[in-house]
Amino acid sequence: MVLRLPHRSASAASTFSTVPKAKDPYTYSVGFGNIFASEAIPGALPESGRNVPQKCPFDLYSEHLSGTSFVSTRSTVQNVWMYRIRPAVAHSPYETCEGNPYLEACFLPQNSKVKFTPITHVWGPLTMPLDSDVTFVQGIKTIGGRGDPTQREGVAIHMYAANTSMANEAFCNHDGDFMIVPQQGRLDIQTELGRMMVRPGEICVIQAGLRWKVSLPDGPVHGYINEVFGSHFELPDLGPIGANGLAHPRDFETPLASFDLDQSPWTIVNKLTGELYQYKQNHTPFDVVAWHGNYAPYKYTLEKFVALTCAVKEQCDPTIYCVLTAKSKVEGVSLMEFSVFSPKWATATNTFRPPYYHRTMATEILGMIYGEYHGSVREMGPGHLSCENSYMPHGESYKSWRAATTKNLEPEFVGENTLSFMVHVSSHFSLTSFARNTHVNLEAKRDPGFWDDIQGHFLDHIEEINKKLASAGLSVLEVEHDGKEPVEAIGKVS
Repeated sequence: MVLRLPHRSASAASTFSTVPKAKDPYTYSVGFGNIFASEAIPGALPESGRNVPQKCPFDLYSEHLSGTSFVSTRSTVQNVWMYRIRPAVAHSPYETCEGNPYLEACFLPQNSKVKFTPITHVWGPLTMPLDSDVTFVQGIKTIGGRGDPTQREGVAIHMYAANTSMANEAFCNHDGDFMIVPQQGRLDIQTELGRMMVRPGEICVIQAGLRWKVSLPDGPVHGYINEVFGSHFELPDLGPIGANGLAHPRDFETPLASFDLDQSPWTIVNKLTGELYQYKQNHTPFDVVAWHGNYAPYKYTLEKFVALTCAVKEQCDPTIYCVLTAKSKVEGVSLMEFSVFSPKWATATNTFRPPYYHRTMATEILGMIYGEYHGSVREMGPGHLSCENSYMPHGESYKSWRAATTKNLEPEFVGENTLSFMVHVSSHFSLTSFARNTHVNLEAKRDPGFWDDIQGHFLDHIEEINKKLASAGLSVLEVEHDGKEPVEAIGKVS
């Protein structure tokens, strides 16, 4: 007797999308760099094979936004087709508006408002506005950068502090892509392509040319912005790591189409070379009913990062923690790398585990999202930011070095309840007047004699060293004493 089971099968009704959560009411498509397609009303997208039909469904207007030049390799082309109630061109003439005096975009030596300096800086959080209403755009203060958006290459680092939601006002950045890193308070971000809720512990990227606004569901907010000119963020190559590890592409989330019916007056503020301009229109900019393309905002949860640190010996370079990178015009050289330091196991044996002493051509900028950093050279808490300019030496204190070189090494879980990020900028980095003169440099308060107690313990082994030199037929070292410890070694001429 043959037992025949009934045929059973199941098929997906649609592609995967996330589900709303308690702190995030929105739904997202997943993936990095995908060609997405989204429609808030079924049938709003044109039929396949057409981007610009003679007549769009529901009499929508077709509109194209390019994030790369028309002549680009297929692998680098970024663009989006939008189908909207009114085209973006329907607005009054541009006019200058009350600027944000703390914004800067030109970081060339010719700009007297910025300065290249070898001095290490550590800043605390921005002062939260108390006696006035400050929106997200009004609360941005530029710390520093390199390059210039007119040259289509460069970066800028900003901090922000705001206490008021943007009402009938949207923002459009003509200079570059914004990576926003919240440190305090969620950001409810409405873009032309959909909505995102971004909390501390997450980042989001909003590309140049897109219009968006920020509401503050939790009240006052504070955080950081990493801006790139002339390039776009992308996932780093994994090389011999293989297909898995670091930031997984499926963990990036892109909003679904969402639109408003609103014919009230709106103001659109535009940033061009760090200057603000504005125009007005009698309808909302958030009227895109459907869209398709790969030039779309996205967010990522930093706690999902896969840190590859469980080694038997040695340390990897900090780029092993790279989440996203932006390429420079020099082949093989990044413009900026964004890395995250999250909880991880330290297991390396016979290895100096703290950050090793180093000098690098890249400027290192460290920001604290939550938790504390007790690197012995400086203390940093939530909302702090530090800058070590290129080729400047830095590393752990003498006390930390002594502890790390003598302790019994066991596997330990480090960085618990702490999340920080580091930006590597592949060049010198100039600081704005605000960063140098107004925002207090906590590093300047450190004892100038901090390094005075560091010892050269090489000389503690002079007897052993001279035996080795003598056995090799080399000149031994004569050591001058000050009565307590060796201070100078002189090669003896044979």
